[in-house]
Amino acid sequence: MPKIPQKPKRGEEKINLHPRNAHRMGYDFEALCLALPALKQFVRPNPYGNMSIDFANPKAVLCLNQALLKSFYHIDNWEIPESYLCPPIPGRVDYIHFMADLLAESNGGKVPTGSKIHGLDIGTGANLIYPMLGNACYQWKFAATETDEIALQNAAKIVKNNPSLEGQVDLRLQADPPQIFNGILSPKDIFDFTLCNPPFHASAEEAFEQSTRKMRNLNPKGDRAPVLNFGGVSHELWVKGGEKVFVKRMILESKHIGSSCFWFSTLISKGSSIDELGSFLREAGVQDLRMVNMSQGQKVSRFIAWTFLNKPQQKEWRKQRWEK
Repeated sequence: MPKIPQKPKRGEEKINLHPRNAHRMGYDFEALCLALPALKQFVRPNPYGNMSIDFANPKAVLCLNQALLKSFYHIDNWEIPESYLCPPIPGRVDYIHFMADLLAESNGGKVPTGSKIHGLDIGTGANLIYPMLGNACYQWKFAATETDEIALQNAAKIVKNNPSLEGQVDLRLQADPPQIFNGILSPKDIFDFTLCNPPFHASAEEAFEQSTRKMRNLNPKGDRAPVLNFGGVSHELWVKGGEKVFVKRMILESKHIGSSCFWFSTLISKGSSIDELGSFLREAGVQDLRMVNMSQGQKVSRFIAWTFLNKPQQKEWRKQRWEK
């Protein structure tokens, strides 16, 4: 009879997360409940005997995120509207840390930190997750774009309700949803990097099928009605043509502002997209291209990054922005 694999107990390091990820040792639910007593109602022993929550319960997931943001990232007041994406924080902060590594690689091995470093979060959502994490971990400043006015209003509420974010996030409404950079940037905008969690699916049906499969995995007994624990309104989950069409549009638009940003980047959900997007980037004339693998548990994720700056331009960028 095959041996049943045991999930790591609290205290066992999750080496698949980035070395600087604060969640490599798993969740200390006792400490999290002290930070946010409301979490206590959702914490129970799981089948492995470890304290956990029901990740198929959206209220439990939201409360866990609130506790994590309060405990680790100085965010005391964080709410999102019902049905909007509730992001898994360990995976989101991995993207931040790996981007920091990419900047360090371009900066003699030292991560450039502080408010002189400007990031652009494309499609920040109602949760504002990347600006919050990037500012907390590295004190970076952000511009954050969004096509959804409700989401942007909620992001503004998060900024207003958390003093640590005051003056650190510039929220911008993209009034022309098919556009990504066009119409949202000014000639004076200079960014050291961009981040993006694009809509991965090509249709509402594909998004629903994937969400349903995830919920079956979280609730294998099928003893509860399916509820999306991470949520997601339509524009957050799918776009006609899927992620390849979205990212190709991003690449074409980035070419026109190639001297205004050091590293462009975006998450890529499907490994099958990588080769085609890599060829598309090379045809666009990028000077450097990276594919960075990440992993959270059994889930494999990745992001691609590209720059149009040649070596002399990169050196001048460091001199003017990072070495001051």
